[in-house]
Amino acid sequence: MKEEKKNKKSQSKEVKIGFSSKITAPKIGSNRSSKSTKKDGIPNYVANRMARRIAFTTGIPTLSGMGVFVGSYFLISKGIAEISPTVTLVSSAICFLVGLLGLSYGILSASWDFNPGTFLGFENIKPNINRMKDAFKTSQKDINT
Repeated sequence: MKEEKKNKKSQSKEVKIGFSSKITAPKIGSNRSSKSTKKDGIPNYVANRMARRIAFTTGIPTLSGMGVFVGSYFLISKGIAEISPTVTLVSSAICFLVGLLGLSYGILSASWDFNPGTFLGFENIKPNINRMKDAFKTSQKDINT
């Protein structure tokens, strides 16, 4: 009886999930110490600024692209206008393309300074492209080493 209790206790501690294998997955992480004060990545205030710009520059054209389908359906079903399916498709595709360009613009036009910068942010595009190029260069160096 005591032996059965010991077996139950030892079984409850040892739970195997998935495939049984002696091979463990490699740990992915950086070689940097956890005490380093340098923070990599995008600061929160810049990420929030980018998200607002992306929501505006991508959201409006995307909603317009969906609205083209709804509007053309309404016009055709009520007999107000005779719209070709090609016109509907092309106009919605243009709206979605503008939304895709707005995604890139929203990211590249955000200021990395603590101050938000101008409303349109054209002056921030060139420095942000240079930041992006530098980030790709350093990641390529990390991969090669």
